[in-house]
Amino acid sequence: MDLFVLVPLGSLVALFFAAYLVRRILRNSEGTSEIKEISAFIREGAYAFLKRQYGTVAIIGSFVFLMLVGLAYFDQVSFFLPYAFVHGMISCALAGYVGMMISTRANGRATFAARTGLSPALDIAFSSGAVMGLVATGMVLMDITIWYYLLNYFYPAADLGLITDTMVSSVIGISLMAFFARVGGGIFTKAADVGADLVGKVEKGIPEDDPRNAAVIADQVGDNVGDVAGMGADLYESYISATLAAMALGVFAFSALHMGFNAMMTPLLIMVAGGISSIIGTYFVRVRGSKPSQGTLLRAVRKGVYATSLLSLILSFFIIYLLLGASNIGLFGAMAAGIVAGAVIGAVSEYYTSCEYEPTKSVAKSSESGTAPLIINGLSVGMRSTAVPIITVSIVSVLGYYMAGGSANSAMGLYGVALTAVGMLSTLGMTLATDAYGPVADNAAGIAELTHQPHNIRERLDALDGIGNTEAATGKGYVIASGALTVIALITAYKAIVSKLVGQEIFLSLLDPLVIGGLFVGAMLPYIFSSTTMRAVGKAAETIVGEVRRQWKVRGVKEGKVKPNYAKVVDICTKAALGELLNPAIIAIITPIVIGLLIGPKGTIALLLGAQISAFSMAIMMANAGASWDNAKKYIEEGHFGGKGSEQHKAAVVGDTLGDPFKDTSGPSLDGLIKLMTMISLAIAPIVVRYALLK
Repeated sequence: MDLFVLVPLGSLVALFFAAYLVRRILRNSEGTSEIKEISAFIREGAYAFLKRQYGTVAIIGSFVFLMLVGLAYFDQVSFFLPYAFVHGMISCALAGYVGMMISTRANGRATFAARTGLSPALDIAFSSGAVMGLVATGMVLMDITIWYYLLNYFYPAADLGLITDTMVSSVIGISLMAFFARVGGGIFTKAADVGADLVGKVEKGIPEDDPRNAAVIADQVGDNVGDVAGMGADLYESYISATLAAMALGVFAFSALHMGFNAMMTPLLIMVAGGISSIIGTYFVRVRGSKPSQGTLLRAVRKGVYATSLLSLILSFFIIYLLLGASNIGLFGAMAAGIVAGAVIGAVSEYYTSCEYEPTKSVAKSSESGTAPLIINGLSVGMRSTAVPIITVSIVSVLGYYMAGGSANSAMGLYGVALTAVGMLSTLGMTLATDAYGPVADNAAGIAELTHQPHNIRERLDALDGIGNTEAATGKGYVIASGALTVIALITAYKAIVSKLVGQEIFLSLLDPLVIGGLFVGAMLPYIFSSTTMRAVGKAAETIVGEVRRQWKVRGVKEGKVKPNYAKVVDICTKAALGELLNPAIIAIITPIVIGLLIGPKGTIALLLGAQISAFSMAIMMANAGASWDNAKKYIEEGHFGGKGSEQHKAAVVGDTLGDPFKDTSGPSLDGLIKLMTMISLAIAPIVVRYALLK
């Protein structure tokens, strides 16, 4: 029991360091009155969206809570599940809120800091991203601490298996909140972005962040609600799900050896070590001089990532060796495989999406032949980019299983697979920092344009923004891959829980019609889901386009003498985004319930596996195709293939508008879909075992 004290201590270290970074950021000047005004517009719009989004989710969550209370009353689910559901929703929402709160206060400060050089602007932007990463790390560890001590008190016999199984199934509230944050934020940000680009760049031929464009503030707001609050909530959910799944499987694998507690503590302490490593890694992200070189920035960020990963590996080796002994050191290999896989997938995403490499350059070059070839080439790049990530995840899953000793003990092998997911997510503090600082850099560059800052300041911030786009693409690859490994661990935990409930091991056969049916339905779901989210962005964007066109006709707006009504566009975008949430939510919530009650646990496992395989491929393809179109457009804007305002540029803007919902709405949201379906399946496992029509 004394060993568990390290978990809340690790949580407090992460949270206190995040508070230190917040204080350091807020000590910087907010800038001129113009910078303050634009930053305030963005902040108010982001708060307004989150307030409405959380209100909408609270209504839906209330119905789910009442349903869980009813099921708990009739002893169909754990007594703790309804209350864990509410706690999870609140904690996940709070993590996203804190991250967005600091990002909307750092953007203007980064703009003003760029006056003195590139390094101060990077420090502010990156520190704001680190706050999001460390808050997520600290809050997850504190959540686990609270629920472990609470359950340990109510189960005095210290049944670790019962405690960890209950904790795994209790993440449903976090999954629901993360799902809505990712989908709702994704619809908002891309509806605003598409509307702003189509009217501004294509129709009117004005710059991206021109203050005459009524959608420009909504676009800046979207960066925060989508890529900070949404991304943060998504990774928060992956982080806690992977950790709890590994804890449950560790207890299951080592209970016969009377080492269940040590096996449960291993993933927790690996996460603590990763949080400490991330704090140390932030000190490696430094640049010297003021020359805006993307290469310099990229090397600075990579130094932080590599230092964090190396230190985490060293600490994890000693944790596994001391807790589980030299005979189980193969589990360290499983964990290390996860970290290596994350690095490989990040590098592949960078290769296929950065304008430094051939794939995206070829997409930009195809603009010389028109819009259609550019779109075809971008789709081709996205499809081609799926090979290495999928093969990598397949390899590390197999390695994790066999390095952990799965050939002799399948339970041990499954624990190894779970530790692979833990390894990939252990450095969340640093990984989320490299991704979440991108929206701050993007906002800072936009504020510089909106407030007519000198060219050298815009040049520095454009360099920050450019590297932010590259890191965002690699971050999405990391999120999708870590989500895939997390779901594998959760499905494994589901199978173990169901086996306990039925009293015997469950085996799946590909010749079983229940399994075949589940696989087909699961493989179909990502297509239906992506259809609903793409349509949602399209419908919301149509509304924004109409409003921006209307305001352009207002006397004085075109000439720059009258400011557009930015608040109205933000309000329209908020209503449109939240109004389109119902259909995706129905798909995610209802499907596992219906399939589970119809064809039982085997069909449910097959459903989740089919959906996971299909969604992983689609998500990688959509994220990388979208990023390639985006960076091809930026490559042309740098002066290649005709430059800004050319026909090639207009073709690239059209490709980018197609890619926006690909990479920032539908693609990343598929990760949330599968995780939410899996968590619902875990929560209702006892009901499915008892009442399924076919078994």
